[in-house]
Amino acid sequence: MIDRVLDLGVAEIAGRHPSLAGFLAGLGAWDDDPEQPFAGWLAAVEDARLFDMGMERAQVTAHVGALLRQVTQWQNAPAPVIHALCVRGGRDKAGRPETLDLILRPGDVVCLVGPTGAGKSRLLADIECLAQGDTPSGRHVLVNGAPPDPALRFASPRTLIAQVSQTMSFVVDLGVGAFITMHAECRMVPDVEARVREVIACANALAGEPFTPETALTQLSGGQSRALMIADTALLSASPVVLIDEIENAGIDRQKALDLLVARDKIVLISTHDPLLALLGGRRLVIQQGAVAAVIETSERERTCLAALAQVDQGLMGLRERLRHGGRIEALPAWPAPP
Repeated sequence: MIDRVLDLGVAEIAGRHPSLAGFLAGLGAWDDDPEQPFAGWLAAVEDARLFDMGMERAQVTAHVGALLRQVTQWQNAPAPVIHALCVRGGRDKAGRPETLDLILRPGDVVCLVGPTGAGKSRLLADIECLAQGDTPSGRHVLVNGAPPDPALRFASPRTLIAQVSQTMSFVVDLGVGAFITMHAECRMVPDVEARVREVIACANALAGEPFTPETALTQLSGGQSRALMIADTALLSASPVVLIDEIENAGIDRQKALDLLVARDKIVLISTHDPLLALLGGRRLVIQQGAVAAVIETSERERTCLAALAQVDQGLMGLRERLRHGGRIEALPAWPAPP
């Protein structure tokens, strides 16, 4: 395979294998004739130039081959499939046993509630690392009824878990479109341009604060950043489990965000203090002193309350929009009567 690739021009290699484009640019291959076969370019490049790169000719070929093998391994790796994720109890902050045998299946939305510092983020972290009794909580996470293979925990090319944290900040000097394009190309999705447009349109629908593909990542607000990551996770990520740490203050449409993730048949866990989000889940875990104290199924009565809460939330969102556009709040919406 490596011989066939070396016979291609630099531009064609980059087109067929986007993951090699950065390496080729670093070598300076773009600065010469991008249509020249890469093997010809490598044979003709000066020794002094290779010395400046810190590589020998054989090392360049070996590096290209290694990159191609890694890409092939990633392409051929089966997409992660979870039929059930089981979280088994460990211990609370005082060392007392935690009674927990939680089964999560695709399409489940489970909310974590409890005071600040109770241990919600610890539970999310245990799931993220597929804990095997090796975290402070002592919990165990089973994948499809069995402990995960160590390679799945530490060296999998396709991770099981995606996380959207409370604080989303970017330090790369890229526009939104370039960033999502890079991710789509790494995922090797078909029709990259269409998928990038879909992700950005979806993020704008969630955030309500429009941005364009040219908007710099560093200029996004907190709500826009999290909306972008939720859209990216739903539409580009293969991870079947999504962990979200407090999105209620991000100014995004929480119902749309959950609908988007559930439509992709993902397991979603959300740490929240928001009653609307808590009732949107099918179950909620009450966290106290570092352990799950109760697992509560959302009742029909609570779902009736949820409809009223959604109306209140829409009213509050309307007030926020009025403030954003310089309006006054001299009258309140007609809040729904308690059910």
